[in-house]
Amino acid sequence: LRVSIFLTSSGVDLVRKGAADTTHVHPMEPLLELMKDFLARGGTLWACPPCAKARGYTEDDLIDGVTIVGASAMHALILEGAATLSF
Repeated sequence: LRVSIFLTSSGVDLVRKGAADTTHVHPMEPLLELMKDFLARGGTLWACPPCAKARGYTEDDLIDGVTIVGASAMHALILEGAATLSF
């Protein structure tokens, strides 16, 4: 099972280096640790290009493993039959 997350709008702010370092909602693990674990288990984190550009972010500004990529990557997975969840 492959899971990909396409971050838009202020979701892109969460993957900026340093942004999630102090985000911790008990009883869960700190957000940065959850994201690192997700990536280590093969998850994909994508950041919306216009959303990143509007904030002046490049991939160098984001945590390791996050890619700035257009929605076409997500659409390709959907065309292959991937299930979707949006919120």
